[in-house]
Amino acid sequence: MLAAKHRLRKKKDIGQVLEEGKSSKEGPLVLKTIKNDLDFCRFAFIVSRKVSKKASTRNKIRRKMREAVRVRMKNYKPGFDSIFIALPGKIRKENLHEIEGCVEQLLRKNKILGQ
Repeated sequence: MLAAKHRLRKKKDIGQVLEEGKSSKEGPLVLKTIKNDLDFCRFAFIVSRKVSKKASTRNKIRRKMREAVRVRMKNYKPGFDSIFIALPGKIRKENLHEIEGCVEQLLRKNKILGQ
């Protein structure tokens, strides 16, 4: 689980990222990101009912995305708010390794993941 300070929770913060954020797509995931004035990154994860009607399936996908972000936390450049959005279709069949690959590609594309 992500530490509380790394979670993007407030509705206005999430709305700002969704409206003003730069968007990138990789496989079944979309990443919207925007700069913040903090010395750490914050993340949110969206899995809609279009992905699956079952809450347990949506939560499992959300947990996989969260874990993929958490294991790379020490390599992130500070100062970004990001939202991962799961697209309907193929994401339900993805395993943790494939989701981790997509997450890493998106973070590299947006220059959030440092070397």
